[in-house]
Amino acid sequence: MNGFVRFMKRNYKVIIIVAAISVALWSFIPREKASDPEKDKMLLELLTFVIEKGHYNPAPIDDTFSKGVYKDYIEALDPSKRFFLQSDIDEFSKYELQIDDQIKNKELSFFDLTYNRLMQRMAESKEYYKVALENPFDYKKDESINTDYEKMPYAKTKDELKERWRLQVKLSALSSLVEKQKIEEEKAKNKDTDKKEAPKSFEQLEKETRESTLKSLNDNFNFIKDLDREDWFSVYINAISSRFDPHTSYFAPDEKERFDVSMSGKFDGIGARLQKENDFTKISELISGGPAWKGKQLEAGDVILKVAQGKDEPVDVVGMRLDDVVKKIKGPKGTEVRLTVKKADGSIKVISIIRDQVEVEETYVKSSVVDIDGNKYGIIYLPKFYIDFENKDARDAGKDVAQEVERLKEAGVQGIVMDVRDNGGGSLKTVVDIAGLFIDQGPIVQIKSAAGRKEVLYDKDPKVQWDGPLVIMTNEFSASASEILAAAMQDYKRAVIVGSKQTYGKGTVQNVIDLNQFVRGSTYGDLGALKTTTQKFYRINGGSTQREGVKSDIVMPDKYEYLKMGEKDVDNAMPWDKIDPADYKVWNKQSNYDFAVKQSKLRMQNNPQMQLIADNAKWLDDRNKEDVYSLNIDKFKAEQKALEEKNKKYKPINDYKNSLTFYSLPYEDEKVKDDPVLKEKRDRWHESLSKDVYVEESLHILNDMKNGTEKGLTSKVKSEKLIKS
Repeated sequence: MNGFVRFMKRNYKVIIIVAAISVALWSFIPREKASDPEKDKMLLELLTFVIEKGHYNPAPIDDTFSKGVYKDYIEALDPSKRFFLQSDIDEFSKYELQIDDQIKNKELSFFDLTYNRLMQRMAESKEYYKVALENPFDYKKDESINTDYEKMPYAKTKDELKERWRLQVKLSALSSLVEKQKIEEEKAKNKDTDKKEAPKSFEQLEKETRESTLKSLNDNFNFIKDLDREDWFSVYINAISSRFDPHTSYFAPDEKERFDVSMSGKFDGIGARLQKENDFTKISELISGGPAWKGKQLEAGDVILKVAQGKDEPVDVVGMRLDDVVKKIKGPKGTEVRLTVKKADGSIKVISIIRDQVEVEETYVKSSVVDIDGNKYGIIYLPKFYIDFENKDARDAGKDVAQEVERLKEAGVQGIVMDVRDNGGGSLKTVVDIAGLFIDQGPIVQIKSAAGRKEVLYDKDPKVQWDGPLVIMTNEFSASASEILAAAMQDYKRAVIVGSKQTYGKGTVQNVIDLNQFVRGSTYGDLGALKTTTQKFYRINGGSTQREGVKSDIVMPDKYEYLKMGEKDVDNAMPWDKIDPADYKVWNKQSNYDFAVKQSKLRMQNNPQMQLIADNAKWLDDRNKEDVYSLNIDKFKAEQKALEEKNKKYKPINDYKNSLTFYSLPYEDEKVKDDPVLKEKRDRWHESLSKDVYVEESLHILNDMKNGTEKGLTSKVKSEKLIKS
């Protein structure tokens, strides 16, 4: 299983396509779409050409490369080994050392073989779970299931494959059945006679469980059936691309658009999130501040039946792919779209909406204020280093963080926590701008190209917007630009870095290249884009963040710390190395830096909550190694009861609540008065901050940085602050 996790971690595009397979692995009857093999060949040739010419250090396309592609691709198609037979793998394996030749010769025979066979096996597999759910399971039978798919061999026969499906479906049903029984037991304990209901029999619950399991499988089937040959070809293309390095990948046209939205935080449309439910497209959420939200006619739960562009005839979208429905609803700012929707009460209504620019609020920076010991501190949460490449005057992370810092200063804060946990990176320009807010001037990051040319990116503005105590919060999912910020602040000794043992370890730079520019007058349509690694970046002290990440000044226990999910855990990740350091001077205006680190480490040793989290991490690591589950209901219940008892020990982790009160800045208080959705989001955020032991400790560190001299900081420590790098 760990092997699959590693693969999925490094190849996010495969996650999009195979997610439903990896979770439930339910089959479907594919909906064939006309494809163009010549376009596929063109795309294959174009991708390899661009990668070989533009990649920082392209791997040779040889037999070793071929073996890597083969392994990753087959694993992506059938991660739980519940589709292919061993005979299929034997047939595929003759291509294991030929994929490199097929790439060079633009041959698609391996892909065609695997794709057609997968469609066949999926169609066959659809019947397996239906047959398994036709009759009640024997829950008294003493049998088990092993979920270590990585070590599991492929099934030799269809009967063996059917048995695997039966066991998986039984595990799913058993888990649901036990939960239903618990609910019934709670009902029986209800002392309110008016609300007391007769408990359902085992037979009733068992039947309901099979029906709900079948529905769940069919829902997954309906999700996957929207995938077509092009989607699966993207899986193949990305198995090839990712062998050059984990961050080189292909964007299909729709995915390139989603990438642009994620980077800019905005798009033109109506501001609604959609979800597929069987053949119908439903409104799942309205984005606060968007045209649909402002219009107050469209509601979450509305089912979209038809879509019309302005005064054009409406198009029936029932049964249409979700991506295609989205395309019809999105459009240029100022244009009209008319939605025919079915409301919750069954009524049919036509709603006209004028498209506008929609800002995805969750993408943007936000801040909060808290009081501790009579001192006021600020927290800035930055989910990503966003920027709009098309409009230099639009919002970007650098400008927004600067604005939040200024607002916090006006509010009288005496220290700032910058939270970049789970921040996967983004624009290099914005991280340089943000780092420059906290130093007078100097280098922020060094960049090395494939040709060996070194470039140093500087903050050239002598202005220091914030010169007070600063803490940067990271975790193992803080990557790329987040690591640059943390590394620069650590090298300058400008901020205390707190978090996991190290950050993700992504020390490479990628460029997104539009593939259409290489084929003028093409009749193949949009070819998408390629994200490829073109540079490597280094800390100003000369070391790379690649693989090693940024090691925290104060390591906080994390329940995921034993899971292998960083760059160092990827087999084809680029190596760590170092170059000459840049010329820089350590920040010497914070005399309490070392004192704050020392005090925090002492608190950590005596903090029962932190100790409990560390213990939980070890337990989760042990649990992750357990792969065998009993399918006997009595044994299953006993196992679950033992787990529940063990989990009681760790319940205080989730129940933890500090005594701090977090609140918004005045400008945002005004905004939420007319925006209940935004108010709810901020309330939820403030509540999560009040339960966050890591935030609490970061604020204590700020307090020590501010008050350290008042607590007896020695002159020796002060003098050590003046030592230059």
